[in-house]
Amino acid sequence: MINTSIITIGDELLIGQVVDTNSAWMAQELNKAGFWVKRRVAIGDGRDEILKVLDEESERADIILITGGLGPTADDITKPVLCEYFNTELIIDADALKNVKHIFETVLRRPLIERNLKQAEVPASCTVIQNKRGTAPGMLFESKGKIFVSMPGVPYEMKGMMTDQVIPYLQKHFEPSAIAHRTLLTAGVGESFLAEHIEEFESSLPPEIKLAYLPNYGMVRLRLTAHGRNREKTEMQVEQVFKEMKERVSAWMVTDEDISLQEVIGRLLKRRNQTLSTAESCTGGYVAHLITSIPGSSSYYRGGIVAYDNEVKIKSLGVEPVILSEMGAVSEETVKAMVQGAIRKFNTDFAISTSGIMGPGGGNEKKPVGTVWIAAGNAEKVETLKLWFRFDRQRNTDLTSANVLNLLRRFILETP
Repeated sequence: MINTSIITIGDELLIGQVVDTNSAWMAQELNKAGFWVKRRVAIGDGRDEILKVLDEESERADIILITGGLGPTADDITKPVLCEYFNTELIIDADALKNVKHIFETVLRRPLIERNLKQAEVPASCTVIQNKRGTAPGMLFESKGKIFVSMPGVPYEMKGMMTDQVIPYLQKHFEPSAIAHRTLLTAGVGESFLAEHIEEFESSLPPEIKLAYLPNYGMVRLRLTAHGRNREKTEMQVEQVFKEMKERVSAWMVTDEDISLQEVIGRLLKRRNQTLSTAESCTGGYVAHLITSIPGSSSYYRGGIVAYDNEVKIKSLGVEPVILSEMGAVSEETVKAMVQGAIRKFNTDFAISTSGIMGPGGGNEKKPVGTVWIAAGNAEKVETLKLWFRFDRQRNTDLTSANVLNLLRRFILETP
């Protein structure tokens, strides 16, 4: 097993100002290429911290990947610290300098100042990784059988380097092992119940195959991971075990692929050549966002209305005022009428709706915070579901969205 450590550098990561998406993406891509990520470490912009973590991670891993701290400002100290660590000095790289000048003079058409030229400086002992998407080059070092690679913290630039240059280099330099994953998604069952239900299956797994439980918003992913030397044999082995696991959890399985619920729905609608619309109140358009995050969703999703105010429910969706006055916006009758209104307005085969009290205020004794009604239906029938959540506003919104999408999935499957 070729072990990898990922180090992300930046005070902004530690104070939560910027969310570290780099290491998650890198880990996924490395895993596909056969490299196991042993550690992910976030540190601040401090010389001593950087030197210390380089020592620590080089003891644990064969590959140390670093992002961040390569900008032109005083707080970007990664390059001088790498010079100190590898006992070298900064020099100007001719190709990097040419790239910086091209970007400022031709692409950005902005004046090039001395500070920008510092982007072309690199440690003399490194192999330079040219940046095709920005100004800061990457740097690769070999020391004591270990590979160190430093890349920009800008995700778009880092991803270009990783995909085009770093991963291909690592695959040539090492002999990565075969890592195979198979993932399925379940809904309507808790993690603990699943674990108890497949306890015998899990205990019988061979040592080279591990099972992981990944719960998220009322759904649980089950992921099998197998390690081996031969990719074909490893994939065949995990496939056989995966088939047995599917049979064990078939009552709750949504899909046997590692895809989102909204992608499952999109495939269903495409296969049936049918369409969908949305009518949202408490989720504020988040369900529509999830649906349209899938490429090609325009072929089945026609549109939606965020009917946050009752007047919008009445005028845009045709909800009868008497329903709102007598039953309230958060009611079974309202979400039914919202679905029917969306189907009429957008002329779709299916529609879904949400209405609830997300919090932290707005609840009462009869309808406390976390009370939600959702609905899914077509022109002939509408199914509804009442939910109670006890979380903060964002989590209540996420759970509502997941539940209404799953209600729609079931409704579509039950509809001839």
